[in-house]
Amino acid sequence: MSGTPTSRQVLVLWCLLGRGGSALQSVLAPRVGKADREALVAGRYVEATRQGRSVRLSVTDRGWDWAGKHLREPLPPAFRVLQDWMERIDADLARSGRTLADLIGPPPEEPPAPAPRPVSEVRRPAKARQPSAKAVRARIGAAYLALTGGETAKAVRLSALRSELKDLDRATVDAGLAAILRGDPTARLSQFSDPKSLDDAERAAAFSPAGEPFHIIRIQS
Repeated sequence: MSGTPTSRQVLVLWCLLGRGGSALQSVLAPRVGKADREALVAGRYVEATRQGRSVRLSVTDRGWDWAGKHLREPLPPAFRVLQDWMERIDADLARSGRTLADLIGPPPEEPPAPAPRPVSEVRRPAKARQPSAKAVRARIGAAYLALTGGETAKAVRLSALRSELKDLDRATVDAGLAAILRGDPTARLSQFSDPKSLDDAERAAAFSPAGEPFHIIRIQS
């Protein structure tokens, strides 16, 4: 990088210096863009080293020296409050004769990485609770109305219904359809009048509780 860092790159320097001059890139905010990071490294203001899955950025001696002499360097417009504080810090350092490094001090010690938990303490994820029959019926009704635009007594293909309920597994939807067959007065299942009109998608979506396939659902209310 030639010349003066851009206002965005200056902001990266202040973010790092606020953390004592070194931090993982992943913890910095705002996010450090690749182009800005590479420009700062190329200009020898910052060093970048791999640490685990992240990258550690550290301000070099050149970066510290530049920062101490450019506390009033322009920042992005959204960071005007930081710009004002940097100017006050610059004035205070000029009066006291202290350096920026004196003000910031050494970087804080990072907490050690937590020890891995014993296998016996690792909890297995709980199995997802199956929705109740009432909840499944309500989902079927809502999906039906979504497909008909809020109208009732219209024929809806089970292939479309299953697609609308794709977050539910097939067994759950089939249980809801079975409950309708057992005596739901507001809904009924039926077949295509012309079996030749069936395609592979309709056959795959059919509900066949006893070998007799149903392909259509109608809900009255």
